[in-house]
Amino acid sequence: MSKLTKKRKVAEAKVDKNKIYSLKEAAQLVKEINCTKFDSSVDLHIRLGVDPKKADQQVRGTVSLPHGTGKTKRVLVLCTPDKEAAAKEAGADYVGLDEFVSKIEGGWTDVDVIIATPSVMPKIGKLGKVLGPRNLMPNPKTGTVTNDVAAAVNEVKGGKIAFKVDKAGIVHASIGRVSFDAKKIAENSQELITAIIRLKPSAAKGTYLKGVSMAATMSPGITLDAKSLAN
Repeated sequence: MSKLTKKRKVAEAKVDKNKIYSLKEAAQLVKEINCTKFDSSVDLHIRLGVDPKKADQQVRGTVSLPHGTGKTKRVLVLCTPDKEAAAKEAGADYVGLDEFVSKIEGGWTDVDVIIATPSVMPKIGKLGKVLGPRNLMPNPKTGTVTNDVAAAVNEVKGGKIAFKVDKAGIVHASIGRVSFDAKKIAENSQELITAIIRLKPSAAKGTYLKGVSMAATMSPGITLDAKSLAN
């Protein structure tokens, strides 16, 4: 077992493992316990009362964070030539079709989001084995399959994120950076949680928001008051 660094020990000492923090308290504390020299990501881990194995209890969607993520996302737009100019003008990092389909088949996935028009999806379907495990496959449910590629690029660049419950019933999502002020961290967090609450499956019974924690990269987790967030 690796030894804790001095910074990590200091951070651990600041977090009361027996305390349930308010969102406002957690947003301030996560800044104070940052253990890295770089601008760490601030992540939320939300445990839901759903059975992800059942199709009617899947939780998946998108949300536009009011203050963005603090990270510049690399966007690839796969489209026909008539859509390329709009995609480039909106700020897409890569635009094209056949060239990138071939690159992806060869294992290239050096992007954060892929947007595609409906007409090219038949060509992209064969890329599922490469893109699926990396959560890069364009999907109408997340707004990444659309004819309005300019709007989709603007949303992603402006702070739109996609989230999905994993096999353990947990949603993991980055909602900002430790350089954000505490108010922005709290507001981004609340926006994500509200979006997840709106998507509660009708088949889910009992407590839906079972647990919420916040952490920065390599920092200890902070337990949030899930009941107050749910209300």
